[in-house]
Amino acid sequence: MKKIITEDNFWELFPNAKIGVITCFNIDNSIKDDDKYKEMILNSEKEALNHLKNEDFSSNEVIKVWRDTFKKFKTKKGARSSIEALLKRIHNGNHLGTINPLVDIYNTISLRYALPCGGEDIDTFVGDVRLTKAVGDENFITLGSNENASPYEGEIVYKDDEGAICRCWNWRESVRTMLTENTTNAFLCIELVDDSRVKDFENALEDLAKTVQDNLGGTCKISILDINNKEISIN
Repeated sequence: MKKIITEDNFWELFPNAKIGVITCFNIDNSIKDDDKYKEMILNSEKEALNHLKNEDFSSNEVIKVWRDTFKKFKTKKGARSSIEALLKRIHNGNHLGTINPLVDIYNTISLRYALPCGGEDIDTFVGDVRLTKAVGDENFITLGSNENASPYEGEIVYKDDEGAICRCWNWRESVRTMLTENTTNAFLCIELVDDSRVKDFENALEDLAKTVQDNLGGTCKISILDINNKEISIN
């Protein structure tokens, strides 16, 4: 039985963090209505602007809280949280394209709530998945590259027995485990480091699970990992 395990060395750095996990099984991620997902993303882009009230992009709290978080562990130069990358595009007047339904849906929720969202194909995991500090020799190849780019020692990563799944906590994912149109069983996550936004976090999880089930079928289960609940089974 596969597990998601958050290790003590993560909680030593981030004792108040929460990791929301949604496990989705028997979904249909093949593209049926591209226009529907385009509209979904466009609407969320408008909602995202509500989180960018300050003209100075970096002074918005949803950006600042993750920049401060990334200062607490070793990161690749220039690495930013996934939510900053999305919001930066919207702030600059650019639009997100569609990728596949699951990715489009979690990007929609990420923008709507200004929280980092991600997802991987459960069937590609080798052994348990751990949120932990990297050793520094984990295999990692990201989309658009054929070269191994191992994380730094001490970098916060998701990893399994085969290598790193996502570097710099939520910066960039491995091509090995990414969601595709053929994905039927998925691991989705939403990450929280801001104590004042617990309700937003909970609402985002509910919204994400419901949107997946309404559009892709299957079943979704929500779990929340914190310092008192460090692991869950995912199948």
